[in-house]
Amino acid sequence: MKKLITSIVTAAALLTLAACGSSSSSSGDSDSGSDKITVWAWDETFNIKAVNEAKKVYENQDVDVEVVTMSQDDIVQKLNTSLASGNTDGLPNIVLIEDYRIQGYLSSYPDAFSDLTDIVNEDDFSSYKFAVNKVDDVIYGVPFDSGVAGLFYRTDYLADAGYEAADLEDITWDDFIQIAKDVKEKTGHPMMSLDPSDLGLARIIMQSAGEWYTGEDGTTVTIKDNESFKAGLNVLATLLNEGLVEQVSDWDGGVNAVQSGNTASAPTGAWYSSTIQGAEDQSGNWAIAPIPSIAGDSNSVNASSIGGAGWYVIKGVDGEDNAKDFLSNTFATNKELMGTLATEIGLVSTMNAAEETEEYTSGLDFYGGQKVFQDFSQWSQEIPAVNYGNHTYAIESVLTESLQRVINGEDIDKVLEDAQSQVEAQIAN
Repeated sequence: MKKLITSIVTAAALLTLAACGSSSSSSGDSDSGSDKITVWAWDETFNIKAVNEAKKVYENQDVDVEVVTMSQDDIVQKLNTSLASGNTDGLPNIVLIEDYRIQGYLSSYPDAFSDLTDIVNEDDFSSYKFAVNKVDDVIYGVPFDSGVAGLFYRTDYLADAGYEAADLEDITWDDFIQIAKDVKEKTGHPMMSLDPSDLGLARIIMQSAGEWYTGEDGTTVTIKDNESFKAGLNVLATLLNEGLVEQVSDWDGGVNAVQSGNTASAPTGAWYSSTIQGAEDQSGNWAIAPIPSIAGDSNSVNASSIGGAGWYVIKGVDGEDNAKDFLSNTFATNKELMGTLATEIGLVSTMNAAEETEEYTSGLDFYGGQKVFQDFSQWSQEIPAVNYGNHTYAIESVLTESLQRVINGEDIDKVLEDAQSQVEAQIAN
């Protein structure tokens, strides 16, 4: 799920998800057996390449799979417009949808997506994905990439500061801040880059304790008394106020901070590995540890997620049965395909059987021989399941200001009380 987590879309755009709409279509009977299916996704080097690899192993040569590349924002806009109007003309058979967004679609347009329960075995995938792609007992999505988080770190910089691999195992965020202080003092390198407008790290910290901005129902706002979110804001504010990070203003700034060799770590999703490996001169100087947990919080574990997506079938679009067959024989069951995608695009799959492939059991030279895919796969099984609800990005459009207030030294309980009221008003409109 590369390059999309830092995007903060406007609340107005996301409020369209709240509009109810029928999914009736004039595009044809889904049982007509069309020999062509269309797939929409973003990112040529990751998601699009994954579909093209899936086409190579799909055995039904009578079905033509057309892959259409468009930005995630364009996909969101087109889905919103079509589903709100109740007309699926022009929509694809299969669409990739980010985990943070899908509950909004499933609740606002309950009849728009095909039931995939018959092609997806819940026991075959990381369990946390089904807090996202299910409604009651019905599965609507085929889980794709894992957003499992890890602590990418420079082994050479950490060694210069007196730390080795064992010192990074099962640490807390308090430990991380102390390590950051030592690294800055002894090497001069900031521990990581940080964009103050991006709450991604706070999301990681919050989900490690099984909490979100909203409750289990996905709608009740839980910001005011959310101790794990409070912990996340405090970590961000401490890192910024104590000068332990390189402050950046966008995605590219963060990439440059890593690839230039300036920063010592990157606590983020597994999908960031391809960015880190883009600095080929740093091969052998990186390793990955489990993400830190919240000190003193018995619910917080050393596992979390940021990002990830799944494949969904639009109901009523001609070729629906073939679309389900394509997914059934590729992303829903084919562990060899997952192994290929690990090599070709650096995919960390949420399919449990991927661990059995050669690609997952082999070490990567870039990470000093560490069995990176195997580690990520194991950590993925430990991620607390969270319902992201309908309004993640709309909520964060309010909370960015809250973080700035905490950075400026305001009382965090008062800040979160104010944020609670603002978010409740935002969602109600």
